[in-house]
Amino acid sequence: MTDHVHSTPAARTRLRDDLLFRAAAGVWVITGGLVAAVTGPLGLEHGSWAAAFQVLVGGVLQAGLGVAQHALAPRRPSPGILRAELLTWNLGCLAVIAGTVLSSPWIVDGGGLLLMVTMALTIRAVGRGAKGPAWALWTYRAVLVLTVVSIPIGLLLAHLRAG
Repeated sequence: MTDHVHSTPAARTRLRDDLLFRAAAGVWVITGGLVAAVTGPLGLEHGSWAAAFQVLVGGVLQAGLGVAQHALAPRRPSPGILRAELLTWNLGCLAVIAGTVLSSPWIVDGGGLLLMVTMALTIRAVGRGAKGPAWALWTYRAVLVLTVVSIPIGLLLAHLRAG
């Protein structure tokens, strides 16, 4: 049986919104794999960490947040909110990596702040009127809590490493 739900213009737009997050995540996963491949031969000091961060935070977490928001939000976030989420997440990830490689914890802090902005935007987008199965909503919330807790820990570690 054919699913006609995705045949409306609004549904196609929501699908594209979801694809933006997954496409950006795919770029992070691919570049993370490339960084992992050259880490050893080039002796990159932070290469292994950067590759893991790119794949897990830039890629997997971004895709998960985008897909969960798409599935759980009671209404479609505005195009401006979606752009803000994509920009703050991706610029935040870039800043965290750059600050770590340059041993500049203040750049890492800026990146962490951008990541927290994204978290606030996604929390607000899904909100209390979330739709979907309870297990998906609780998984989404658990990932949000874990991420919100881990960001300040990462910032603290960046400052301790920098001395």
